[in-house]
Amino acid sequence: MARISRQQFIDFEELDSNTDLTPAEQTTWQAARDATNHAYAPYSGFHVGAALLLADGTIFRGTNQENAAYPSGLCAERTALFGLAAAQPGHSPIVGMAVAARPSDGDFGPALPCGACRQVMLEYETRQNQPIPLLLPGRDGTILRFSTLSALMPFSFSADDLPVLS
Repeated sequence: MARISRQQFIDFEELDSNTDLTPAEQTTWQAARDATNHAYAPYSGFHVGAALLLADGTIFRGTNQENAAYPSGLCAERTALFGLAAAQPGHSPIVGMAVAARPSDGDFGPALPCGACRQVMLEYETRQNQPIPLLLPGRDGTILRFSTLSALMPFSFSADDLPVLS
């Protein structure tokens, strides 16, 4: 059996600071940071905020919501996306997304979406049939800019992987 070695690359930019962001990105970035103030994180002390920028200029926020029964909580990315779909069916397309995180007693730092959030994020990008740019906090105050959510899920599960229903 022949083995083929392959490599997968993730395409993103690493920006030195928020001054490198466009005005729309700066607004979305700040909204995600502000959202961390409303996170419910009494168990982990890790406050996460997510912000969605819609094509009509609306910003929709989400925060992590913990629960004493740990699997019952929900991440900020999913509360933002699910909340938007529930509150505004037929909403304008999502044209930007940002995530921010900080400990209860500290400054902002790196935070990458978990696998479940990445899968959900990709589903929303697929649903609207257009890329959703994403901003994530990197190390040492940098900002990671992805032009599409699919860059985070090179081996994703999609509707194409499901059997066709008759």
